[in-house]
Amino acid sequence: MEVHVVAREVTKPSSPAIQHKKPYKFSFFDQLTPTTYAPIVYFYPKKNNSEPNLTTQTLTHLKKSLSQTLDLYYPFSGRTNDNLYVDRFDEGVPFLEAKVNCSMSDFLKRHDTESLNRLLPCQPFRKEVNMNIPLLAFQVSIFTCGGIALGWCLSHKLIDGSTASAFVTTWASIFRGDLQDVIKPDLNEASLVFPPKISFPQNHLSLMESLWFTEANYVTRRFVFNAKAIATLRDRAKGKLAAPPSRIETLSCFIWKCGMTATKQISGVTKPSILVEAVNLRQKTKPPMSDASSGNLFWWAIAVANPTDTNTEFPELVSLLSEAIALYKSDYTHTLQGEYGFETVSEYCNQLQELFSLEKPDIFAFTSWKKMRFTRPNFGWGEPFWVGVMGKAGPEFRNLTVFVDATDGEGIEAWITLDEQRMAILQRDPEFLAFASPNPRISTL
Repeated sequence: MEVHVVAREVTKPSSPAIQHKKPYKFSFFDQLTPTTYAPIVYFYPKKNNSEPNLTTQTLTHLKKSLSQTLDLYYPFSGRTNDNLYVDRFDEGVPFLEAKVNCSMSDFLKRHDTESLNRLLPCQPFRKEVNMNIPLLAFQVSIFTCGGIALGWCLSHKLIDGSTASAFVTTWASIFRGDLQDVIKPDLNEASLVFPPKISFPQNHLSLMESLWFTEANYVTRRFVFNAKAIATLRDRAKGKLAAPPSRIETLSCFIWKCGMTATKQISGVTKPSILVEAVNLRQKTKPPMSDASSGNLFWWAIAVANPTDTNTEFPELVSLLSEAIALYKSDYTHTLQGEYGFETVSEYCNQLQELFSLEKPDIFAFTSWKKMRFTRPNFGWGEPFWVGVMGKAGPEFRNLTVFVDATDGEGIEAWITLDEQRMAILQRDPEFLAFASPNPRISTL
């Protein structure tokens, strides 16, 4: 497959007044988050339409509606400054047009996850050292059949899953002319609830980078857990819990357990292991924040399995994670808020640093994009036929699993990134393969 970029433009907010807006302040969670791009690719088959200029009209309207969306989400058009704020809102968003030398159907038959990177405007999930990079970038790739792949890279420095969902829902709504679905972002609440630090501790920034990045030969593979497999695993995972764990908690701990098994096969010993799971804080603050609040309003629930004092059987791992997530249902989240909230974060970072000193433990990170509207935007062509989450991660990105809804609406896709050795073992693990289908064929168009 060959992909040729045929045009590069920069899309800016349509309103000239945007360049006079005050800088957008970071929250301290934005300050803690490393600069890296998260990717997603939407596949829209060509509808039965004989108009010869349909693709040209679509591209023109995509850029125009994006420009109008940036009037509301103007920080996304800017650049970061000193890890404190975003300004220069007239810098704009790269918008690339490309042509693919095959049909969408032929591409999907390959079901080659690493080829997804060719449909993206930049390399995803690598450590970006240049802070002066765009916060968003798009690539529209046209297949020979007229189908469109819309590739999107969003900077995690400013945008989490909920923020991405609000943005792309608004863009799709403006494109369709259905302004009832437009979500006006709250651009101030995050920095008021979690105010930024003028002098930010470098050791905390270094810690977060070590949580996100470490060099290895990583590969990403897609696995699908159907509804029956998930139900069986939930039943096995319940253990002494009063109620079955959530589907995401169950799958996170199952993959964690299999990952620890792979580590033991490689090293010959059972090492301490850490699971970190992203938790959305918006509805856990007091009072709850708006779902339209922009920024990185999530933090990590941490579960630690230490073989010297902890049973690492499946139900026990689930209990560890459930306890870690339950912390955010208590008054703990309130202690993160306001002028003294960073003291709680600092204590959290110090505890995490102590965990990192435990014989270089494995770290497995999990995030869920299930039920988020940004995975299924409707630009008037219906929902995407398929969604590609990530191709090949950068050479320094840590073990990460992203969960999304399977195309049947019942199962869950797990896009797992591991180093080559662990992935090879996982793909041969009979316990894992009893529940996960490795890269199943995508339904034909």
